[in-house]
Order: sequence, then C-alpha cells, then structure tokens
Amino acid sequence: MAETSDSSLEKPTIIQQAMASCCGAIITSLLVSPLDVIKTRLQAQSNPFPKGKCFVYSSGLMDHICVCENGNSKAWYKKPGNFKGTLDAFVKIIRIEGIKSLWSGLPPTLIMALPNAIIYFTLYDQLHEALKYRLKKGDEYIPVLAGSLSRFSSLTVVSPLELIRTRMQHRKLSYKQLYLCVSTQVAADGWFSLWRGWSSTVLRDIPFSAMYWYNYERFKKMMCKQVGAHEPTFLIAFTSGAASGSIAAVITQPFDVVKTHRQTALWESETLESKSLFHRGTPHQPGQL
Repeated sequence: MAETSDSSLEKPTIIQQAMASCCGAIITSLLVSPLDVIKTRLQAQSNPFPKGKCFVYSSGLMDHICVCENGNSKAWYKKPGNFKGTLDAFVKIIRIEGIKSLWSGLPPTLIMALPNAIIYFTLYDQLHEALKYRLKKGDEYIPVLAGSLSRFSSLTVVSPLELIRTRMQHRKLSYKQLYLCVSTQVAADGWFSLWRGWSSTVLRDIPFSAMYWYNYERFKKMMCKQVGAHEPTFLIAFTSGAASGSIAAVITQPFDVVKTHRQTALWESETLESKSLFHRGTPHQPGQL
C-alpha cells in the first residue's frame, strides 16, 4: 500500500513535465549557445558572410537558419575579432565585447525553441507511459516509437512558425505585411508551402530521436541494475543522455550535413525569389513601405 502511494506521488503531472522541459531547455541553451556563437564568429572570420548568405545557428535545442541582411559590421556575426582559435575567441569576446556577447542571437530563437522542446519532451513522456501501459510486454521498442512520434509532432507544429520567424527577421516585415506575404504564398502554392524545409529536418531528426531514446532508456536500465538503484539518479540520467546523444549524433552526421545544405540552399533561393517579388510588387503597392 505504501509502495503504491509513493509511486503515485513520484509520477509527475503533464504540467510538471512541461515545466521541467522548459527549465531544461533554457539551461541547455545557456550552456550550448556560446559554443555556437564562437563557431559562427570563426566561420565568418575565415569566410566572411556576404549579403543573402545563410548560416545555421544552434541554440542547443534546434537549428535556426539565419540570413545575412547587409554588408556592414553591426550584426553580431560580422564583428571583427582577429581570433586565433576557439579559446582565443572565447577570451577576446568576453574581454572586448562583454560576456553577454556569448549569447548573441539567442533571444529571438528561444521564441521557437522553447515551444519545440516543451512539445517534444512532454509528448515523449506521455506517449512512453501510454504505450507502456497498452503494450505491457515487449516494451523494448517503445522509446523508438515514442521518440519518433514526439519529434515528428514537434517539428510539424514548429516548422511553419520557424519559417515565418526567419522570413520576418530577414525582410523586417510588419505583422500586416507578414500576413499579406504568407496569405499570398498560401494562395499561390497551397498550405503545404508553409512546411518548406520540413522534409530535410525530418530526414535527420527522426532517426536521431529514435536512436537517442532507445539507447537512453537502455543505458539507464543497465546502469540502475549495476548500482542496484530502483530509480535513476541525476548522474545515471546525465551519463545515459550523454552516451546516447553522442552515438546518435555520430551515426546521423551524414543526414545532418544533407539537412544543413538543403536548408541553407532553400533559404538562399528564397531570399533571391522574395527580393525579386518584393521589388516587382513595390510599384503596384504605393502605400506599402
């Protein structure tokens, strides 16, 4: 009786799962973003980004396509640094620009990354429990199903919003102009045009999630069994996550390269196309700035 009540108390609610996902997402972003800022600055130093060039910025939660807007040095990724390496860039950015510069570009991306993380992790927990309850036996592949379905769902929800965010950031559109732009695109190409780039993201993220969660749950059980623990400790969960994430990242690296090339190529062509449409449409819309 006591064991039943303890287990029911330990089981988190969907609100607690969402809050835990949100907190974990913020911590991950704060830890990972500085590394990606330094990587981007080193790339821009060795091969300066021209106007209209796209690059991938990772908040640690998801990849975001950024489009270079102009040729001046005001943007965070165009600031001169004369860096000799990763450690040198880290020290110089803090000393010259201030420690806040290590999180340049993070706030706008969190608008999309946080909902994506909350949907993904909360849905995984819910699906994992539901499938475990229904299947009962042969639950070895439950993490694969739950991980794949939750990732598919979060990508499908967030993908059009991320496309709109990138377009709004690139062309500096007002909400009214953005609505006209999106409605015109939907009228011309259909609703599926809002999911441009979705397939290349799914190509990488679904296999990654399937492998990550399968290995994570497996490693967690193995380590709990070895130390004689009924529930995984923080160290067990952290080690399992690090090991499974590393394995999944190495195996899906070719998919990641393909995804990055396809996304950047898509947005560079989109930039040229939208620019020509914008200039052609300007004489017919005298009231629009």
